[in-house]
Amino acid sequence: MNVKILDDQAEVQVAATMANLLSELYHHQRQSEKLQKINTLHQRMAGILDLPSMIKTYSIWLMEVTEHELIGYHNASRQRMHMFCSYHGPKRREAIQLAQRIMEQPADQAPDSTQTIGFNVHKWIFDHGDSQGVLVIMGKGEPLAEDELQFIDESLITLSEPFKRALKYEDIFAQAHQDSLTGLPNRFVFEERIDSIVEQARRHSRPLTLAALDLDRFKAVNDTMGHFMGDQVLKQVADTLQKEIRLTDMLIRMGGDEFLLVLPDTSILEARFLAERLCLAVEQLNINTNVGKLAISIGLSEWQPDMTIPNWLEQADDILYQAKANGGAQVAVN
Repeated sequence: MNVKILDDQAEVQVAATMANLLSELYHHQRQSEKLQKINTLHQRMAGILDLPSMIKTYSIWLMEVTEHELIGYHNASRQRMHMFCSYHGPKRREAIQLAQRIMEQPADQAPDSTQTIGFNVHKWIFDHGDSQGVLVIMGKGEPLAEDELQFIDESLITLSEPFKRALKYEDIFAQAHQDSLTGLPNRFVFEERIDSIVEQARRHSRPLTLAALDLDRFKAVNDTMGHFMGDQVLKQVADTLQKEIRLTDMLIRMGGDEFLLVLPDTSILEARFLAERLCLAVEQLNINTNVGKLAISIGLSEWQPDMTIPNWLEQADDILYQAKANGGAQVAVN
């Protein structure tokens, strides 16, 4: 009888031991699978520099783990916001608008997860040292389970350094495409964008006008007040011009005191009204030199379908110098 009891106890102990071993084996297997997936994420992120590609790559990788419709990242102090959304059409606009509102909220005003307009929204905060980023994951259906959230937490540790790298890359990219003195886009931006702007005008038969701008008597500013004051004047002029134009217009500092202004959906007549306002705005800065008041001359050329971009630029430049030859502080047109 005692032997039978001992045999039963031994069987129970063996069964319990086996259950523990199987549980530990399952746990280690899950951990190994997680590590393999995290390692895959690390490998995919290794060669990527820009944030949009990182967000897209992370979303595709995460889709193997949990379904979602949108992933977005926002860094308010660095003015960076990027999203990847699997939707199209009106549903895409709805999801993006919702994500934007959530990411623009202060961190302490939104819970880590919530349900809004049919979406389950989960939010994480990145501390980048010099700035703070917000990551949002939005999906339909049930909220993410605890183990899914835990796995995402682990994956975001892998994302932290690539995100920092991408922010630095975007800073360098922006600096390379921005005039360091005035903050305006530089000639590289013009060269990158002008082909697509012209193509849009051609495809939709819309007017497109180019303004070439050059300051009058700027040399006297440098000669009599010094180059430091000349730089301050250039910044003041750039700010003044920027305030007068539309968000859809593209104002470029080409170098020195020369600027280009690309005016989409703008006829030569409409451009002339704007150019005259720009002349008046610069005159009202009341910057006086020993040879007269600082002013600006503007040459306008409306793009025609038979024009090449170099010919268009050359024509605008020729018209600008007609304005300067006629005394400056005026607008000339083709």
